[in-house]
Amino acid sequence: MSIVVRDVREHELDSVLALNNAAGPAILPLDAARLRHFFETAEYFRVAERDGTLAGFLIGMGAGADHDSSNFRWFRERYPDFFYIDRIVVASRRRGGGVGRAFYADAQSYAELRYPQLACEVFLEGTNDPVLLFHGSFGFREVGQHLMTETGLRAAMLMKQLCSYPWVHETYGNALPDVPWITQPRTSNQAALVRRPTGTCP
Repeated sequence: MSIVVRDVREHELDSVLALNNAAGPAILPLDAARLRHFFETAEYFRVAERDGTLAGFLIGMGAGADHDSSNFRWFRERYPDFFYIDRIVVASRRRGGGVGRAFYADAQSYAELRYPQLACEVFLEGTNDPVLLFHGSFGFREVGQHLMTETGLRAAMLMKQLCSYPWVHETYGNALPDVPWITQPRTSNQAALVRRPTGTCP
């Protein structure tokens, strides 16, 4: 069956929390309070459904977000404008089935209308070569490394230029057309729509 990517619903937060904390060392653990904070504030918080069951989730936010991750701060100290993927989790039984690519396609479709770049990190401890390969195949490149003071983990810091953004911003500015496929997932955060033109693709 097809993969459906949609906004998270409040009653699904317990399931999302369980998915996160069963994901293994590649994903930092969450507690219910922090997940609730993401639900209330994150610009992008979507889940994937496959065969009627929850298959994963992705949380993201713009550079202006009030987010305390040291990885997020690393990007903000170096880049003026980007969309940050804080975490993506795919249920173990669904890995390799296209859920991760569906999430990244959806997140990019959202971000490229509003931001010039996508940012994320991959932890370098352990066997994360497949994860790095996945990101590389999707167009991300390493722009540095960061040692997280809060965890002691080293991360490869990855970015991807969004080539559509300069044209979209020059053409529409801050007034994107009001059509369903453009409607931002988290409509409570209208400040995220205020963008400025920065950067172009090579």
